[in-house]
Amino acid sequence: MLSLLWEVEEMRGEEYLTKPEQYALVYNKGSSWISDLVVMKALPNGLTLSRYGFSVSRRVGKAVVRNRVKRLFREILYSAPLEPGWDIVFIARSRAAGANFTSLEKAVQGLLSQARLLAREYEEACPRIN
Repeated sequence: MLSLLWEVEEMRGEEYLTKPEQYALVYNKGSSWISDLVVMKALPNGLTLSRYGFSVSRRVGKAVVRNRVKRLFREILYSAPLEPGWDIVFIARSRAAGANFTSLEKAVQGLLSQARLLAREYEEACPRIN
């Protein structure tokens, strides 16, 4: 039982970008999509899974606000079926500080849809994301 929990924790960590070099690669070589709340950069990674990371600067707000925005991003991406093989960085814009969950979710899923990074079945089931 303990080993199963350990495997779940290990798998959970694999879906995040964790090193500055990974972020730098996506920033420098990735393609960008922009909304009023979020900027998304994506780069193919050649893996069988997609990884994502968040960049929320001090312009967005103090630590409590920045952490709230990151929690909202995590919750949105937890339920979004991503196409495998991508490294994605979500950069919060200052207007994201005052955004509610629904508007942030709409912005993120709209960008993922524009970039064609949502799993095909999901896009067919929800044709009006944008």
